Amino acid sequence: MKRSASGPAWAIATPHQEATRAGAAAFEAGGNAVDAALRAATVLAVAYPHMCGVGGDLFALVQRPDGQTLAVSSSGRAPAAAVPSAVAGADAMPIRGPIPITVPGAVAGWRALHGTGAVLPWDGAFSRAIELAIDGVPVARALAETLAAPDEPFGDDPGLSAIFFADGIPLPPGATVHQGALGATLAGIAEGGPEALYGGDIGRAYVGGLNDAGSPIAIEDLAAHRALVLPALTAAFRDLHVSVVPPNSQGFVLLEILALLERLRVDADPHGPEAGTIARVFASSARDRDRHLADPEHMTVHPSTLLDDGHLASLADEIRLELPARLPARPSGDTVALVAADVEGFGVSLIQSLFWGFGSGICEPTTGIVAQNRGACFTLEPGHPNAFEPGKLPAHTLMPVIVHDEHGLAAVAGSMGGYAQPQINAQTLLHLVGGAAPADAVAAPRWILERPEAASPPRIVIEDGVPAAARRSLESLPYRATVVPDRSDELGHAHLIRLGTEGFDAGSDPRSDGGSLAG
Repeated sequence: MKRSASGPAWAIATPHQEATRAGAAAFEAGGNAVDAALRAATVLAVAYPHMCGVGGDLFALVQRPDGQTLAVSSSGRAPAAAVPSAVAGADAMPIRGPIPITVPGAVAGWRALHGTGAVLPWDGAFSRAIELAIDGVPVARALAETLAAPDEPFGDDPGLSAIFFADGIPLPPGATVHQGALGATLAGIAEGGPEALYGGDIGRAYVGGLNDAGSPIAIEDLAAHRALVLPALTAAFRDLHVSVVPPNSQGFVLLEILALLERLRVDADPHGPEAGTIARVFASSARDRDRHLADPEHMTVHPSTLLDDGHLASLADEIRLELPARLPARPSGDTVALVAADVEGFGVSLIQSLFWGFGSGICEPTTGIVAQNRGACFTLEPGHPNAFEPGKLPAHTLMPVIVHDEHGLAAVAGSMGGYAQPQINAQTLLHLVGGAAPADAVAAPRWILERPEAASPPRIVIEDGVPAAARRSLESLPYRATVVPDRSDELGHAHLIRLGTEGFDAGSDPRSDGGSLAG
């Protein structure tokens, strides 16, 4: 639905300046928000190769001018020949290596996104990404930090080492990185469509390299992949309607958080004296996710049940009694989120990811594709709906967000941050509802609950700028509090566009290497 507005005709925010400029160029070429999001996404596959790419997954929400809100769900399954006995006796799924590699969904997701309303040609969406891959792009700060992580042996992988290391030393910020094989892969996908990967020569080369590395993935696994376009999952919050992608996305967790805050009549200011109660809400909703989220074909409890009055009342009672909610051990993740909107009524929230930095830690050298490690999201708990099985979708962290008010599309939001994405999106939206501008909402000091290791107690990570009243409330909880500098990568990257009668107002997280543009 078109919204009457003065001011700019479009806006975009991404975590990398090259991606933001590519999206702006799409608008200037006559494209809409779908075209802009797609061009930005392909550029991020080159400029942020540690976080996303051809070997990863994609989820998106698209608001169309006709009023439809569509969910694009394109995550890959475990290989049909995956062998659960390979992890027998382990406490958790491995994070790196061939076992957690799943079928890549991003490219099929790009095509599905294009089909929701793009007006520019498919192949043009890859032009700038191909240029940057072949001619080179400066190493971003976040990429350099990932490469230099002391506990990550990225230099041991021949594919990664050949691209991102020089004489065994990781490339520093600002150095030029060339990804010729990836450029050729993107050119092949631009010309031949997703079929070049899902059953074509690119896919066969990718599968062959991964087989050599020990993965059982087969070309048949890729050929069987389909991106889904579904109705969004929507719930009311105050006078707003918040939409997310249905499972296997964890988006329903945000809806549960907002519903609990309303039911508890909490002062829903993440910087206020009831921050501790908000944290308990986060913990309870995380527990629900980790009990129930899985491949939709294997879930035994539907999200509608988790959002019904009876279940919410039970959770609210637990929170009022201050019963601590156990936070299961979960790995964190590296992801990119971008948002775009235009005056014609299109809005796009898109998230794509390899999960951890450089995913599996394996770059297939002939295609330049980094394989994701999304299979690390499976559990090894017998009988759990998310238990590791061949041909199964894993529970997924990616969760784009779109918000409507009585006039139509009101906000487009997204965040990286792995399992903390519902917490980050909730805080950003609560700041926005409280009157903050988008740039201030995403830059505001924040805090998250996490449990990085099974052996350690639950931890609250608090940025230094969180006000004293909120910090005192958080530190009173039965969790270990850790204070980190403001604008820390540990707290994720959020991006946000607000639509109002005066046009678009966009904010890109200063924790990232990106920015926002409107025109």
